[in-house]
This record gives sequence, structure tokens and C-alpha cells, in this order.
Amino acid sequence: MAQPTAWDSHPEPLAVDSAPLPQYGSGSLADLLPTLAAGMGVPGTTATITELAPADRNCVFLVDGLGWEQLRAHPEEAPFMASLLGSSRGGTGRPLTAGYPATTATSLASVGTGLPPGAHGLPGYTVRNPDTGELMNQLRWQPWTQPRAWQPYPTVFQLAQDAGVHAAQVSSPTFENTPLTKVALSGGKFLGRLSGEDRMDLAAEQLAAADRALVYTYYAELDGAGHRFGVDSDTWRGQLMHVDRLVQRLAEQLPANSALYVTADHGMVDIPFDEQHRIDFDEDWELRAGVALLGGEGRARHVYAVPGAANDVLTCWREVLGEQFWVASRDEAIAAGWFGPHIDERVYDRLGDVVAAARDDVLIIASEREPKESAMVGNHGSMTPAEQLVPLLEVRS
Repeated sequence: MAQPTAWDSHPEPLAVDSAPLPQYGSGSLADLLPTLAAGMGVPGTTATITELAPADRNCVFLVDGLGWEQLRAHPEEAPFMASLLGSSRGGTGRPLTAGYPATTATSLASVGTGLPPGAHGLPGYTVRNPDTGELMNQLRWQPWTQPRAWQPYPTVFQLAQDAGVHAAQVSSPTFENTPLTKVALSGGKFLGRLSGEDRMDLAAEQLAAADRALVYTYYAELDGAGHRFGVDSDTWRGQLMHVDRLVQRLAEQLPANSALYVTADHGMVDIPFDEQHRIDFDEDWELRAGVALLGGEGRARHVYAVPGAANDVLTCWREVLGEQFWVASRDEAIAAGWFGPHIDERVYDRLGDVVAAARDDVLIIASEREPKESAMVGNHGSMTPAEQLVPLLEVRS
């Protein structure tokens, strides 16, 4: 029997259920604050990260872009955090998972609400607003949409404050009144400080302000360095060194009966600048056929088809990308649990007719409609360990 030639073979696309799912309900970012709040007796919260012991005062320091794999690869630049790797996730030495997609707006909403993306409804960098048919950037909140209609659930900070826990967020002043802060992190005091050092000092003060306290603080510049220069750059390493000093500064000021948790919203991967690794949607007629809107980001795409073309778009995207991306229909992605165990009705049509998540070191860029995003060195969004795994370093006093 003749052997098939190269052009006769048709490799099978990646199976939708072969994507490594986030650990919703036991070890994802959405489980962190409910676990801490439950340990302080806040009604309506449940401790699902069973490895974490309760504390009266809890502080979460979220470092944007500090992936678990990147931290482990740089012990010399981050000696203090590296010394805490064994403390991660209650001394198990294991990371958390971010949730899908592994991107800032989605992850911050998961952290603050204690809900997976399918419930809180921020399931991507950009998604279609079913009421207007427009793409909405959920990080920048453009075009503007009524925040509480888009994300109606209370935050864990609000629940904690209602239960008599002192709740505070210490971050850049620029974030105080943003819609994303309102829907994801509101409740208690917002205290703006420009420098990382001032945030660490103030976070420690807020922890000591009451017998029960829940404090959140945030640092963004590591992520910015990764996007612009890559996680293999000297600039990124310099930022990591600075973060390490900030973590140590805060750890050394913890008041009694406190737990500090250092975590992140996602990791990151550097993608080479060539046609093999960066597939340009704006230059690819096959991928554009039947597509009305391209949402998400390079490694986690929501694809919205023109009416009646969803099946054709799915078939084409699988044929073109199926060896490098997990490509699913909306219903297949939901059934596989990519966005969590349940999808709220209001969220269903925000998801793409086709959802594509990168497995390999590859991007779907859009050089004309997304010039800034297409020029990024470091990228994230998908379910690979480099993007999905985040630390949960712990210091107790």
C-alpha cells in the first residue's frame, strides 16, 4: 500500500478538551479573596483554597505580569521572592491558575469578585457588547458602558466591609475612579500613592488599622516592561529586582496576626517577530472570511462571525490554525469549562462564535486595527503554563 505524501496528510486539530483548564473552584485567582474573607468570618464567602490557614489581617500584593515560570527562572534577580517559592499556596510550593483568558481585566475581575469569567462577565481584553454590536475594551472601558450593568455582582471587598472588616485598596491614583476599579475592586477605602515604596508602607499601615483587615495593593510596571521589551530583557529583569525589594519592604512591616500573599494576574511569553510566529489577520484572507469582528488579543481570540457564517469560520480557523491553537466554538469552549463551570446568560453573547487559544509560541496579530498590540514583544492570554500559572507567595507574622 502506497504511503501518503505530505500533501495528502491532514493532521488532526488540537482537541478542545486537551487544553489545560484553570483550577476553578479550588486553586484559581477567583478563589483567593473568598478564601481569605471566609477565614475572617465574612458571610457569603467560602474557603475553597483549602491549603490556606485563616488570618485576622490579610494583604494581597498583585504584581501585574509576574508569572510563576518567569519568577522561578530568575532567582538571582528576585532572591527574596525566590526564597518564598516553597511557601506558595499554603506551603505546598504550587502555583495558582489565572483563569481564561490570562489577561489583566479578566484576572482583576476574578480576584475582586471571587467569580470566574463566565460569571463576572469580563471574558477577554476586547469582547463584543451584544447590546451595541461594538467591540468593548474591558481594560480601558472603551466605548463607555454602564459599569454595574456590565458587572452586577458585589466585590469581596464590599462583602468584607459590610461584615465589619477594614477593607482598603492601595494603588496608583490614576486607577481610583476607573470603571474597571468600580466593578472589580471597589469597597472600603481607595488610597492612591504614586511610588511602590509608598504603597508598601501604606498597605502595612492599613493592615494595622483594625483587628480584621483585608488590604489589596498593586504594581503594574513589570507587565509594561514585559510587553515593550520582553521577559528576556534587561529592563524586565531590572523591574523584577525592584519588585523583589518592594515585597521584602512590605513583608518586614507586617503587623501581628497578618498574612501577606504575593500573586499575579498572568505570566508572559516573548514571541519572535516573523511571519511564522505572528500571523497577521489583516493580511490573511482565509482567516478574515466571514468574520465581522476580531476580539480578544493575540493569544486568546474571540472571533465574531457575520450572521450564518459561524460554522464556516470555525472550520476555516481549525484548518489554518488547529495545530497551534485550541480552536473551539462558543458552545464547545463553554462545555469544556474554559470560562468557568457556569456562564451567566448576559455573558453568553459576549463570547466569540469561535474562540482560539494559543498552544505554541504564536500570535494572531492585526497590524492595521491593533498596531500597538501587534508590536508587543511579550504577550499573554492563553492556557499554557507560562501564561496561566501565577505564584501565591506567603509571609506570616
